[in-house]
Amino acid sequence: MLVSLKRFLKDDNGATALEYGLIMSLMTIACIAAFMALGAGSEAMWNRIRDLIGAALR
Repeated sequence: MLVSLKRFLKDDNGATALEYGLIMSLMTIACIAAFMALGAGSEAMWNRIRDLIGAALR
């Protein structure tokens, strides 16, 4: 039983999965922030195009 407990405490396979999970969550947060920033700039561009086309059609 003691040998099994020592082997369990030395096992670090779960640590690797945890590290990958943390990296993935940080990458997800960065992507969401980038998409939100891009979306705000893109909305202004499309609104300007809409207004120019609307003015040209009058």
